[in-house]
Amino acid sequence: MNIRLTQVALASALVAGAAQVAVHAAAQTPSSVRVCTMPGSPSAELDKSVARAVLSTAGIAATFASRGIDDNGDDDGISARELSKSLQRDCDVIAGFPRSSVADGSDSQLLFSQGYLHSGYVSIALRGDHAADTNVAASDGKITIAATWSSPSQLIAVEQKNARFDLETTSKLTVDAVAKGRAQRAIVWYPAVVAYRRAHPQQHFDVAVAESPYADWNLVFASGPGTQQLQKRIDGALARLRSDGRLAALTRNWALPATIATVSATSHASLVRSPARYLDGPTQPSPRANVWRVSGMPAAGGFIKVAATTEAPSFDHDQVAHGEHLYADSCAKCHGEKLEGNTAPSLIGPAFAPAANSHLTIGGIYQYMSTNMPADHPGKMSDEEYADLMAFLLYTNGYDTGNAKLTAQAAQSSTTPLNAGPRH
Repeated sequence: MNIRLTQVALASALVAGAAQVAVHAAAQTPSSVRVCTMPGSPSAELDKSVARAVLSTAGIAATFASRGIDDNGDDDGISARELSKSLQRDCDVIAGFPRSSVADGSDSQLLFSQGYLHSGYVSIALRGDHAADTNVAASDGKITIAATWSSPSQLIAVEQKNARFDLETTSKLTVDAVAKGRAQRAIVWYPAVVAYRRAHPQQHFDVAVAESPYADWNLVFASGPGTQQLQKRIDGALARLRSDGRLAALTRNWALPATIATVSATSHASLVRSPARYLDGPTQPSPRANVWRVSGMPAAGGFIKVAATTEAPSFDHDQVAHGEHLYADSCAKCHGEKLEGNTAPSLIGPAFAPAANSHLTIGGIYQYMSTNMPADHPGKMSDEEYADLMAFLLYTNGYDTGNAKLTAQAAQSSTTPLNAGPRH
């Protein structure tokens, strides 16, 4: 799902910042609505088809926005502020909004319909003549697993054992990493696999369930506060389409294979019953999450930079110390006290910054962070504060302090890949 709603796809879109959304009066159901899809979603074709059928059945005229939610081409993810602006500007309802059974958005100001596609994240491997070669582990016993950066697939991939990571910027590239042999396996949103196979019919994958509480998702219709009557009409239309078989016909090619869906449902139920790292609320500390603490002695373990094609921008110790305090105040609740990941991806180690061949640059990460973070108030910090946070992230991933301060301009313009590796 190339939707990187930061904080594992939903959190940045499900916060109370959506309260600023312009809506129709609650007592009225509009006779026509503007529909948006999610940016870069591989299921956009399906979402539009379902929206047409649902709204037609509900007796509501639909027009489709020429651009999706915040579809401005920069692929920088979606913050609550951007979501709110897009809803005001472009549409009344979002088709294809991903909703997790774990991150249910109970504190959100958005309203949601029933789900029309139950899908999720899967593990894929290449099938065919080249599969045997690409699935051979390296001499250290590890295989390369591809995942989509800052998405649920990254959260799931980091839990895999004996793995190194290939972090891609889109779900399409995540599938492509397996197809082209950059990775032996991938954790990816299943509709991205469907879309990839449609574009490359000669390509075949073995698909297995990804056992994680963050693997289970539904696509729904979402709208702003005050649209209760609209969502009731949508739910009624979904019920009619479900009962007469039309919904199944529309979604058949996008649904998880029956055997995978059965295993997924059983696995998810088991995971929800047992304590899980990424369930909402208190989590168990990760045994891997030993990082350098600026204000005290270094903890055991940690990570250092082992490869980079160009020099990283300089930052100093004072920035790192201030960045640590900023992180504790604004970031730790989602990314974990020790950057190990909680309801958002880990920000340390090879799952965040691979030892080599990273597709993510320091500038790209800084731009993403300064635009979309913190999820509950994106862009609230000053340029200097975001620079200090970036200094803290660099330091905890093994980059050494220098004499010059890191500026926002230097961070944003850096083309250095963010690489890390185990401390020796």
